[in-house]
Amino acid sequence: MEAQIDREHPDYVAKKTTWRTYRDLYVGGEQLKANAAYYLVRRQREPLEVYAERLSRVYYENYIGSIVDWYAATLFRREPLVLTEGDDEEGKRFIAEFTEDCDLRGSSLSEFFRGLLIEALISGTAYVLVDFPRVRGPLGTRAEEEALGASRAYLVGYSPTELINWSRDERGNFDWVVIRTHRTYRESAASEELIQETRWTYYDRTGFRVYRRQRINETTGVPELVDSGRHGLAKQQRVPLFEMRVPEGLWLMNKAGLLQLEHFNKANALSWALTMGLFASPVVYTDREWNQIVGESYYIQLGPEDRFGWTEPEGKVFTIAAENLARLQEEIYRVCYLLSQAGGRLSSAALQSGISKQRDFAITQEVLRTYGDIVKDTMKRVLRSIVAAREDGLAVDVSGLEEFDIGDFSAELADAERLLSLGIPSETLRKQLFKKLAFKYLCDVRQEVKERIAEEIEAAFPKG
Repeated sequence: MEAQIDREHPDYVAKKTTWRTYRDLYVGGEQLKANAAYYLVRRQREPLEVYAERLSRVYYENYIGSIVDWYAATLFRREPLVLTEGDDEEGKRFIAEFTEDCDLRGSSLSEFFRGLLIEALISGTAYVLVDFPRVRGPLGTRAEEEALGASRAYLVGYSPTELINWSRDERGNFDWVVIRTHRTYRESAASEELIQETRWTYYDRTGFRVYRRQRINETTGVPELVDSGRHGLAKQQRVPLFEMRVPEGLWLMNKAGLLQLEHFNKANALSWALTMGLFASPVVYTDREWNQIVGESYYIQLGPEDRFGWTEPEGKVFTIAAENLARLQEEIYRVCYLLSQAGGRLSSAALQSGISKQRDFAITQEVLRTYGDIVKDTMKRVLRSIVAAREDGLAVDVSGLEEFDIGDFSAELADAERLLSLGIPSETLRKQLFKKLAFKYLCDVRQEVKERIAEEIEAAFPKG
């Protein structure tokens, strides 16, 4: 197993270069500039010195990165609502604590899944691992588990670049996975040894194994088994890795990546041409052999019939290039369903028509709701697996992530008032309606407070 642990899945091999490109396009800045040689096309027979100078002057207008961040920020403007039903008070306290710190690093559940969505919009897929603290030796009671923190589940997010190998059953569920991670560190501030560590973690439906290989300065070791055992979801007979995948049509980076690369090359070509156009070239019209040196510190001698002048571009190609860049920018926003934010001629036309503006924004809202459904589905699967592993007597649901207009709460409140005025004879309807309104208005409060509000609303409507 140690000799084969670093084997890569064919799909991983086929896509890892694409994932690197998409990550650079999203981050932009110095990261893209450092890798610009992969993306800036060298002209046919372009001298290496000129190409190197163009690389040193490269710049990047990052539209797709802003688009991805806009979708994530807009979707999570109001936090999702985690709803629990049941009498297990210890389980409810855990859920309240978990939603405030789900990864033992201080990240709330909303923050964690916002990052997961960004990864999915960049790479098409993101993964979340459900893990429990390692405890040596058997545990006798639930109270002992709680005291030692063994039941304190936490989440770890992974990108597709870290899931290097896997196998699925006929239903598409994982049979086993291999996750590879890297880190570089020194054991102490005084240590001169730089340790580069690679870890491979293998999970199947019941257990895990961790292999480690260290490279200390120039010496590389071999993979060695450092940990193994049963994982937290072994009783459920499932691999503890959950997948968040966006449909191909909503994989934003895949839709706009080539357009962004084309814009990058055209923008840099135009910038280079404009820069070169600032330095006018001398032209000498003569029938004689010309061998004089021309420069700021030199002079030239012309014959009676010779003429001298300067060249500069007429600018027609610059105009065409600028128009093409504007069109590419609009196309990037169009394929990402955000034409109203493009800022070009097409978006201006949309702003002139109220109906067109509403239609464009309605399309964007539908895309946001689809992303919200994907996030909620993943969140529910993760939370329900944790509750089942802990054997809490709770039913867990997730709602929200479906309203994106800042001024929409007053309209929803008015709709709720009209619905209640119909006098529908259903206490369950009234109870659920009050919960939804309260949680939406108080979306930023702690989960513990939300649970208390839910209990008080439940108590206000006696059963039966």
